[in-house]
Amino acid sequence: MSKQILYVEDNANNVLLVQRILNAEGHQLLVARDAAAGWETAVSHQPDLILMDLHLPGELNGLELTQRLKQDPTLQHIPIVALTAHDSAAVETAALAAGCAGFLRKPADLRQIRQTLHTFLNGEGTAVTAQPAAPTYAFI
Repeated sequence: MSKQILYVEDNANNVLLVQRILNAEGHQLLVARDAAAGWETAVSHQPDLILMDLHLPGELNGLELTQRLKQDPTLQHIPIVALTAHDSAAVETAALAAGCAGFLRKPADLRQIRQTLHTFLNGEGTAVTAQPAAPTYAFI
């Protein structure tokens, strides 16, 4: 069954990679290039999953948007997975505290992304944390 995934990401190359993965899995990708567009898209589409870059242009960053989404009763049920180049335990802790259900470090490999999609889209939503890999396709 096709699911909608919102990817809040300002880097076109990262969006393209996730789009290819989701298309191959039969899912629909919604893209927001900043936090404001991410909020609007989440409200209007109620996606099944949100992938969140933490470093975003504009007034809000990914952590702040995650907190805002989790405070809204109509959106708080949507799992959010941080997908970020930040590579510190402190950032991971902050993302999970903000409401992220999972944390993937860039570069994430295809298996990590597919496993995360499977986990959260099939209602198995346990927290996922993955270390960066040496992928064939890398996020920037």
